[in-house]
Amino acid sequence: MFGRNNKLDTNWLASVDFFEGFAKPELEAVAELGERVDVSAGTELIDQGRVGDVCYVIVDGRAAVHIRGEFVTSVGSGTMVGEMALVEHRPRNATVTAETDMTLVGFGTSEFAKLLAKSPTAYDRVVDMLNERLRQNQARE
Repeated sequence: MFGRNNKLDTNWLASVDFFEGFAKPELEAVAELGERVDVSAGTELIDQGRVGDVCYVIVDGRAAVHIRGEFVTSVGSGTMVGEMALVEHRPRNATVTAETDMTLVGFGTSEFAKLLAKSPTAYDRVVDMLNERLRQNQARE
């Protein structure tokens, strides 16, 4: 999926909830490193237990999150999914399936690492999301 030159438009990225407030150089880094991905309802984005090699920012649409086959929540625009496995270098802790047709921005493992290094805003957003997910996981236990 990654490695092709599929440059994203920075104006389009600026309209995506997750990237709101990114400085122009940060949006340019996203455009260079990310790839637009369109999927149909029912597509499995993340498979629990598998090693992670991609994460996604949801631009449009909704996805269901299941842990051990149990529905946990639905997520939509502005949410990043799959990042925990890339940060922690371990298998996926949930399955994420498109509930609707979706538009996503995808990042492979190396692109994701480069994005975090080039964009302080992306780094801060990912850290905030990880902290929130950890709180949610602890509350479920």
